[in-house]
Amino acid sequence: MVIDLEALFPGLSGTDYRVTSPSDRKYNCIAWAASDTRRWWWPDPPPGDEGYHWPSSVSNEETLVAFMAAFATLGYRPCAVEAIEPGWERIALYATANGAPTHAARQLPDGRWTSKLGRWQDIEHTLRALEGEAYGSIVQIMKRPAP
Repeated sequence: MVIDLEALFPGLSGTDYRVTSPSDRKYNCIAWAASDTRRWWWPDPPPGDEGYHWPSSVSNEETLVAFMAAFATLGYRPCAVEAIEPGWERIALYATANGAPTHAARQLPDGRWTSKLGRWQDIEHTLRALEGEAYGSIVQIMKRPAP
């Protein structure tokens, strides 16, 4: 299935985003931000679906608190700065106006960002290019020491 990324994410229009992988249904944006390309991360997976993952110590709820707790299990902690900082990795959490988490992006070593777009491709992009109707806006930046 070919999708028009700029129609779904108008903020990409006129930016230098680029597709970095083919579509893959095994993982989603939360998994991609967690550097996991083997399974789909989301709270409360369908019964019997072994392809899903959610940290067992985190509540199975679609809230910003739960998503932050999931990334905390990987060593991330809240921060207010989205700019690149040597020695640190960053993620950005997006949510709708009512606070429902929708997306996560991971910062690359050069300061740009990378995202998995649902069941579609991974892309490299500027941070704010994905804000809009589909994903809402960035509500939290988190960081952890780089390995």
